[in-house]
Amino acid sequence: MWHIYRFGCSFAYCMSTDLLQTFYTLDTIDDVARQFWAAARNYRLFAFSGDMGAGKTTFISHLCRLLQVEDAVSSPTFALVNEYRFPLPGKSEETIFHIDLYRLADIQEAINAGMEDCVARARNNSAYCFIEWPEKAMELFSKPYVWVSMELTDPGVRKMTLTLIS
Repeated sequence: MWHIYRFGCSFAYCMSTDLLQTFYTLDTIDDVARQFWAAARNYRLFAFSGDMGAGKTTFISHLCRLLQVEDAVSSPTFALVNEYRFPLPGKSEETIFHIDLYRLADIQEAINAGMEDCVARARNNSAYCFIEWPEKAMELFSKPYVWVSMELTDPGVRKMTLTLIS
Protein backbone atom coordinates (compact mmCIF):
# COMPACT_ATOMS: atom_id res chain seq x y z
CA MET A 1 0.00 0.00 0.00
CA TRP A 2 1.42 3.40 -0.98
CA HIS A 3 0.75 6.43 1.16
CA ILE A 4 2.40 9.34 2.89
CA TYR A 5 3.60 8.01 6.21
CA ARG A 6 3.38 10.42 9.12
CA PHE A 7 6.98 10.26 10.35
CA GLY A 8 8.79 7.82 8.11
CA CYS A 9 9.11 9.50 4.76
CA SER A 10 9.25 13.24 5.38
CA PHE A 11 6.32 14.01 3.06
CA ALA A 12 7.57 11.63 0.38
CA TYR A 13 5.70 8.60 -0.76
CA CYS A 14 6.83 5.34 0.66
CA MET A 15 5.68 1.78 0.87
CA SER A 16 4.44 0.47 4.19
CA THR A 17 3.36 -2.99 5.21
CA ASP A 18 1.70 -3.84 8.50
CA LEU A 19 3.61 -6.70 10.11
CA LEU A 20 1.66 -7.05 13.36
CA GLN A 21 -1.07 -5.35 15.34
CA THR A 22 -1.92 -6.56 18.82
CA PHE A 23 -3.21 -5.56 22.24
CA TYR A 24 -1.47 -6.78 25.38
CA THR A 25 -1.12 -6.47 29.14
CA LEU A 26 1.83 -7.20 31.40
CA ASP A 27 0.42 -10.73 31.74
CA THR A 28 0.68 -11.30 27.98
CA ILE A 29 3.74 -9.19 27.13
CA ASP A 30 6.07 -12.18 26.76
CA ASP A 31 3.74 -13.78 24.21
CA VAL A 32 3.64 -10.49 22.28
CA ALA A 33 7.45 -10.28 22.40
CA ARG A 34 7.55 -13.72 20.70
CA GLN A 35 5.03 -12.55 18.07
CA PHE A 36 7.06 -9.37 17.54
CA TRP A 37 10.30 -11.29 17.00
CA ALA A 38 8.63 -13.81 14.67
CA ALA A 39 7.22 -10.96 12.55
CA ALA A 40 10.25 -8.67 12.50
CA ARG A 41 13.42 -10.67 13.21
CA ASN A 42 14.72 -10.13 9.67
CA TYR A 43 14.93 -6.34 10.13
CA ARG A 44 17.61 -4.50 12.06
CA LEU A 45 16.33 -0.97 12.66
CA PHE A 46 13.30 -0.36 14.90
CA ALA A 47 11.66 2.98 15.75
CA PHE A 48 9.60 2.72 18.97
CA SER A 49 7.10 5.58 19.05
CA GLY A 50 4.60 6.35 21.79
CA ASP A 51 3.74 8.77 24.54
CA MET A 52 5.52 8.76 27.88
CA GLY A 53 4.28 5.69 29.76
CA ALA A 54 3.25 3.80 26.61
CA GLY A 55 5.57 0.94 27.59
CA LYS A 56 8.45 1.27 25.13
CA THR A 57 11.27 0.48 27.57
CA THR A 58 9.25 -2.22 29.33
CA PHE A 59 8.53 -3.95 26.04
CA ILE A 60 12.17 -3.72 24.89
CA SER A 61 13.21 -5.22 28.23
CA HIS A 62 10.89 -8.21 27.70
CA LEU A 63 12.07 -8.58 24.09
CA CYS A 64 15.69 -8.62 25.27
CA ARG A 65 14.84 -11.25 27.87
CA LEU A 66 13.28 -13.38 25.09
CA LEU A 67 16.53 -12.99 23.12
CA GLN A 68 18.48 -14.20 26.18
CA VAL A 69 20.25 -10.92 26.91
CA GLU A 70 21.98 -11.52 30.23
CA ASP A 71 22.68 -7.89 31.10
CA ALA A 72 20.14 -5.83 33.02
CA VAL A 73 18.03 -3.96 30.46
CA SER A 74 17.20 -0.43 31.56
CA SER A 75 16.12 2.88 30.11
CA PRO A 76 18.94 4.63 28.26
CA THR A 77 17.37 8.05 28.86
CA PHE A 78 20.47 9.43 30.59
CA ALA A 79 23.14 7.23 28.98
CA LEU A 80 21.47 7.74 25.55
CA VAL A 81 22.71 4.32 24.34
CA ASN A 82 22.83 0.97 26.10
CA GLU A 83 24.56 -1.94 24.41
CA TYR A 84 23.50 -5.54 25.00
CA ARG A 85 24.60 -8.88 23.57
CA PHE A 86 22.61 -12.03 22.91
CA PRO A 87 23.32 -15.44 21.36
CA LEU A 88 22.23 -15.85 17.75
CA PRO A 89 22.15 -19.24 16.03
CA GLY A 90 25.02 -19.51 13.55
CA LYS A 91 26.94 -16.66 15.24
CA SER A 92 28.64 -16.42 18.57
CA GLU A 93 26.61 -13.41 19.63
CA GLU A 94 24.77 -10.37 18.30
CA THR A 95 24.64 -6.75 19.48
CA ILE A 96 21.58 -4.67 20.34
CA PHE A 97 21.84 -0.91 20.66
CA HIS A 98 18.99 0.41 22.81
CA ILE A 99 18.81 4.13 22.11
CA ASP A 100 16.66 6.83 23.72
CA LEU A 101 16.46 10.16 21.89
CA TYR A 102 14.06 11.81 24.37
CA ARG A 103 16.58 14.31 25.79
CA LEU A 104 18.05 15.29 22.42
CA ALA A 105 17.11 18.52 20.70
CA ASP A 106 17.96 17.62 17.12
CA ILE A 107 19.77 15.36 14.68
CA GLN A 108 23.15 17.03 15.33
CA GLU A 109 23.03 16.02 19.00
CA ALA A 110 22.21 12.45 17.93
CA ILE A 111 25.19 12.39 15.57
CA ASN A 112 27.48 13.91 18.22
CA ALA A 113 26.39 11.16 20.63
CA GLY A 114 27.34 8.42 18.15
CA MET A 115 23.84 7.35 17.14
CA GLU A 116 24.76 7.45 13.45
CA ASP A 117 27.42 4.78 14.05
CA CYS A 118 24.91 2.50 15.80
CA VAL A 119 22.46 2.85 12.92
CA ALA A 120 25.27 2.19 10.41
CA ARG A 121 26.02 -1.09 12.18
CA ALA A 122 22.35 -2.04 11.84
CA ARG A 123 22.53 -1.18 8.13
CA ASN A 124 25.58 -3.47 7.82
CA ASN A 125 23.69 -6.32 9.53
CA SER A 126 26.14 -6.31 12.44
CA ALA A 127 23.71 -5.04 15.11
CA TYR A 128 20.09 -4.38 15.94
CA CYS A 129 18.93 -0.87 16.89
CA PHE A 130 15.88 -0.31 19.10
CA ILE A 131 15.34 3.46 19.12
CA GLU A 132 12.88 5.18 21.45
CA TRP A 133 11.52 8.63 20.59
CA PRO A 134 12.55 8.37 16.88
CA GLU A 135 10.67 11.58 16.02
CA LYS A 136 13.58 13.53 17.51
CA ALA A 137 15.97 12.49 14.71
CA MET A 138 14.10 10.99 11.76
CA GLU A 139 17.09 11.76 9.55
CA LEU A 140 18.83 8.74 11.13
CA PHE A 141 16.34 6.40 9.51
CA SER A 142 16.86 5.08 6.04
CA LYS A 143 14.55 2.46 4.61
CA PRO A 144 13.79 -0.24 5.42
CA TYR A 145 12.96 0.06 9.09
CA VAL A 146 10.15 -1.05 11.37
CA TRP A 147 7.98 1.65 12.93
CA VAL A 148 6.62 0.36 16.25
CA SER A 149 3.65 2.42 17.40
CA MET A 150 2.68 1.92 21.05
CA GLU A 151 -0.23 3.40 22.93
CA LEU A 152 -2.08 2.94 26.20
CA THR A 153 -5.69 2.19 25.24
CA ASP A 154 -7.19 1.27 28.63
CA PRO A 155 -5.66 1.08 32.09
CA GLY A 156 -3.06 -1.68 31.79
CA VAL A 157 -3.79 -2.40 28.09
CA ARG A 158 -1.46 -1.38 25.30
CA LYS A 159 -1.87 -1.45 21.55
CA MET A 160 1.19 -2.16 19.43
CA THR A 161 1.42 -1.88 15.63
CA LEU A 162 4.52 -2.87 13.66
CA THR A 163 4.77 -1.29 10.22
CA LEU A 164 7.57 -1.97 7.78
CA ILE A 165 8.63 1.25 6.04
CA SER A 166 10.33 0.57 2.74
